[in-house]
Amino acid sequence: MKILILEPYFTGSHKQWAEGYQKHSKHKVKILSMKGQFWKWRMHGGAVTLAKQFKNINYKPDLILSTDMLDLSTFLALTKTKAFSAIYFHENQLSYPWSPNDRDFRKKRDHHYSFINYISALSADHVLFNSRFHMDIFLKELHSFLNHFPDHNEMESIKIIEKKSEVLSLAIELKKFDTYKNKKHNNPLILWNHRWEYDKNPELFFKSLKHVKDEGYSFDLVILGENFSNSPEIFQNAKDIFKENILHWGYAKNFDSYAKWLWKANILPVTSNQDFFGVSVMEAIYCEAYPLLPKRLSFPELIPNKFHGDHFYQNENELNEKLINIIKTYKNRDLKALKKVALKYDWNYLASVYDDKMDSLLKKQ
Repeated sequence: MKILILEPYFTGSHKQWAEGYQKHSKHKVKILSMKGQFWKWRMHGGAVTLAKQFKNINYKPDLILSTDMLDLSTFLALTKTKAFSAIYFHENQLSYPWSPNDRDFRKKRDHHYSFINYISALSADHVLFNSRFHMDIFLKELHSFLNHFPDHNEMESIKIIEKKSEVLSLAIELKKFDTYKNKKHNNPLILWNHRWEYDKNPELFFKSLKHVKDEGYSFDLVILGENFSNSPEIFQNAKDIFKENILHWGYAKNFDSYAKWLWKANILPVTSNQDFFGVSVMEAIYCEAYPLLPKRLSFPELIPNKFHGDHFYQNENELNEKLINIIKTYKNRDLKALKKVALKYDWNYLASVYDDKMDSLLKKQ
């Protein structure tokens, strides 16, 4: 089978996912992409550029697999391709919490991007989500989104989308971390390995660490992840507060450095307000960092119930209590079983699942 992946925002987890499937699939997979910047313009104009690229290549796919950053309806209209079309939702703009610093948000939330996600899902032959949580919240938010408009709300279109939607877990290159495995840090080493953005809730993360520090518990701290010019101010404040704890502060210069810090880390407190899957969390779990996760978002479905008592918290007080307890006992914790959970999301396992799914989609034609 010939598959064409369309990715107008080719960076980060989007790029890793596309290249991972291309590398591990038994099918012939070609990627048409654009640089991962100017996300709003990519959602509006990326379909025009990728349609032009498509017309200039000698490649007739059996199946087109686009991502949520593409206006699929425009691409299909411009190319008039007869290939089966599926869309993979890494995230969506209906339920993604926008930053209060976004200029569109300050006026009034711009519905253009939500509409692109909606019409793309409606146009696709099949719709795939990276988690059950993601699929459920997307379909739920469609009701209020369409009700926002004055008439002809087309509520029945939600059922059309729901009928052709399913979950296909995100796949990750986890085995590549094996080369960098080293000994854990001697002292409790707490890790942040997410983007420096407000939706990852750094305020609660650093507030909890401040509580632990004030209670007299010592720890070391590594803050990784992509940081931006408009990153929340709490990061600069925390750099001063925890200057005696910090071993590394800032974006890892390369994958080698990133992987080595994950293997050294002992504890991963996660405070996110938004996560449709959780790539950085699974990477840290695979590297045997002890996760402490909020009992919401996608996390409860990714981790089996038998681990929930030790690794999930319901509120801030429970987060603080469990974090202190882990600092005191982490050396006696065996994370091998939880590492096997993360391994389920490695491409070496999921590539055949993806291939079987693409085969079954074509049979629906």
